[in-house]
Amino acid sequence: MSNVTDIFASMVFDDAAMEARLPKETYKLLQKTIKDGKHLDLGVANIVAAAMKDWAIELGATHYSHWFQPMTGITAEKHDSFINTKGGKLIMDFSGKELIKGESDASSFPSGGLRATFEARGYTAWDATSYAFIKDGVLCIPTVFCSYGGEALDQKTALLRSMEAINRQAIRVLKLFGNDNVTSVKTTVGAEQEYFLIDKSVFDKRKDLIYTGRTLFGARAPKGQELDDHYFGAIKPRVAAFMKELDEELWKLGILSKTEHNEAAPAQHEMAPIFTTTNIAADHNQLTMELMQKVAKRYDMVCLLHEKPFAGVNGSGKHNNWSISTDTGINLLEPGETPYENAQFLLFLCAVIKAVDDYQDLLRISVASAGNDHRLGAGEAPPAIISIFLGSELSEILEAIENDENYDTKQKDILRVGVHTLPKFPKDTTDRNRTSPFAFTGNKFEFRMLGSATPISFTNAVLNTAVAESLRMFADRLEESKDFEKDLHALIKEIITNHKRIIFNGDGYDDAWIKEAEKRGLSNLRTTPEALSHMLDNKNVELFETHKVFSRTELQARTEVLLESYCKIINIEALTMLDMARKGILPAMSKYSGELAVTAREKAALIGKNNVKYEIEQVKMFSSWIETAYKTAERLDENLQKSKSIKDMASLAEFYRVHILEDMKELRTACDSMENVASITHWPYPSYGDLLFSVK
Repeated sequence: MSNVTDIFASMVFDDAAMEARLPKETYKLLQKTIKDGKHLDLGVANIVAAAMKDWAIELGATHYSHWFQPMTGITAEKHDSFINTKGGKLIMDFSGKELIKGESDASSFPSGGLRATFEARGYTAWDATSYAFIKDGVLCIPTVFCSYGGEALDQKTALLRSMEAINRQAIRVLKLFGNDNVTSVKTTVGAEQEYFLIDKSVFDKRKDLIYTGRTLFGARAPKGQELDDHYFGAIKPRVAAFMKELDEELWKLGILSKTEHNEAAPAQHEMAPIFTTTNIAADHNQLTMELMQKVAKRYDMVCLLHEKPFAGVNGSGKHNNWSISTDTGINLLEPGETPYENAQFLLFLCAVIKAVDDYQDLLRISVASAGNDHRLGAGEAPPAIISIFLGSELSEILEAIENDENYDTKQKDILRVGVHTLPKFPKDTTDRNRTSPFAFTGNKFEFRMLGSATPISFTNAVLNTAVAESLRMFADRLEESKDFEKDLHALIKEIITNHKRIIFNGDGYDDAWIKEAEKRGLSNLRTTPEALSHMLDNKNVELFETHKVFSRTELQARTEVLLESYCKIINIEALTMLDMARKGILPAMSKYSGELAVTAREKAALIGKNNVKYEIEQVKMFSSWIETAYKTAERLDENLQKSKSIKDMASLAEFYRVHILEDMKELRTACDSMENVASITHWPYPSYGDLLFSVK
């Protein structure tokens, strides 16, 4: 067993490594850059680069890479060696210029039309706030990725911009409460990660898993998760060994892997980290997903990160635990014990409530994907309707403020923010709500709608910017106040009154909630095309442009990328279904039903027709299913051909949603019906039972 304190961050050029290896003055200047976001002088960058190179070489690295997050959902890296020549001799060299800036072919990544093949230049720029690290013997430098014109082509640029936006507005609000010692405010995130582990030998026999990450066919196994015997159950030795090695690999990279357990579905598991600054958390989550897949292979397993790899059991999500903290160590969503603290907490709480209500559509868009559409609404995944869970106590306190009523019968005075003492807000005073998309959990909000494969950068950029807008409006109003306490109370009361519709503490799965949400005027954007149709609404464009997070052009490009991704994913799935049905299922079932027909004829000749009812009925059923599957496959193929003539991406996504997905559903139904009764020796693919219970 490795000593955790010895290996933790051993592959990270973190603050301790920088302080030990950099001249004192260089270290101070670099820290100022990291803290204040100031430009890094090239002379300082040269010293940092040399120290970083020497450190990396000592740990076995021979190459470096600008590591970034394009809009593909995964990370990108190009490896350059440290070798150079000087006076005809080979040297190991790494300059400040190479550290700060790199270049990539931007036209080869999704750009939503921002880049074309004939204008391919793109740049990577060092994010000094996220530490460099060594992965697979390569020094990886976290960077942003932008076009020749400066437009964001990645997941991270907008996130960093949004962190600056919420920092600016939060400091304005905090100064109104006399917090002059606060110089920066950052959001923090802990992203819980769910995933499935299956044996590689069965994975390799499933084309759908290989090509799409989810099963496109599959009848339910006799046993699923109905006994609740997997959740928090004893971890199998092979999985435990995987988790142990995963932890060690994560710890080496400074990733605060804290919790691991079996999830609800067979073969499903979860890892939860300790929270950290949001842009670092985004980097860490990308690394976590990559390492999960890499380490699993060492144990002859495959890690599935798709949101719904198996029908009939829980899908996988990513719980985004979000909060706001000051550089003085104060969590602004931590309820206080004095009227002063309560007032500040309640104002930041109201900022979140207002943000979530005003920008429900953007939060839904931020988690939209073809995979997540299969998951939302069931199996511990929240519904597509955005709402906030506060719990009974906090909800009652807000209601008392709104109505100028007593919260506690012992309190004689009317409840006023910052004037009379509010009740303490101890943590965990109420139940948890697993159906809520956005739940307050003591001193943070847990946004539960993210899909397991979804990068967290865009979601947190949306959340940061929306809350920044609330805080901007609060600051504008309160900075002009002549009676701060009175106007603060009035503002909080107004926000509660105007935005209480978003607060819902009940069962998000109940059909009655859908009707109630509609009555309240809440949006219910069930699918990705529906959600993305609102990306460019005027209020959303205005939000991002006001806070300089996205320009209209960047938003248009991102919309195009997301729509294109949705269409391409479904197209690959449809082609995979056709391949599996035509080359595997239909020939196998035709052969099987033919053998049954021969058996029926031979048995009938021997013992009479009355004694071959099983065979005859089976032949009839399989003939009907085969005919249905064949006709549906033909229609699916025809619709795929039709889709090629649709040039508008939004129209194409809608066509895929309405026609292609419906054909796929019908084809699956026919094939799954055959699997339920087909001979095990004739069915061409491993079953759900084989997959879900493959790891012993």
